[in-house]
Amino acid sequence: MPDHSYWVYIVASGPCGWLYIGMTNDLVRRIGEHKHGQIDGYSRERGTDRLVWYEHHRYVDQAILREKRIKRWLRTWKFALIEESNPHWADLYGDLLAGGSAARSA
Repeated sequence: MPDHSYWVYIVASGPCGWLYIGMTNDLVRRIGEHKHGQIDGYSRERGTDRLVWYEHHRYVDQAILREKRIKRWLRTWKFALIEESNPHWADLYGDLLAGGSAARSA
């Protein structure tokens, strides 16, 4: 199993709004795609372009499993996950670009 960087993330349309849960190996690029409407389908249709939560994984299989688990969660559980580290639903993309570390490692 390759040891790299993978990210599970949640983007939202706003506080307690539409949510999109995804996984990527390049978080900055992927969130940029969300922000510029380059992700066809659900994300673009609902305007989910605010990065509200993300988590680092070293192994792709762990990231995929975490993404699938979160997608099955009740909406209230997803809100609780976000609000645990980001109670105001701030867009974390600026911090990410600035090299900040609001992410958790699994």
